[in-house]
Amino acid sequence: MCEVNASIIQGSGVGPALYVVNAADLHTVTPGNSLVKYADDTYLVIPACNVDTRDIEVANVDTWSQAISS
Repeated sequence: MCEVNASIIQGSGVGPALYVVNAADLHTVTPGNSLVKYADDTYLVIPACNVDTRDIEVANVDTWSQAISS
């Protein structure tokens, strides 16, 4: 597992709004999969019919997090 560093202070008053703006460009690669974003949390939901796409989706999130942290 890789450590994900973010630029939003957890528990701050503006944190949820900043997270929504910051994560607006994060999308799934495969149709049928979804990302649920709320406050400072993101959940990747992959239905059983797309279970084979989990590595691609996690790699996509990793690539996105590397791009925003640099």
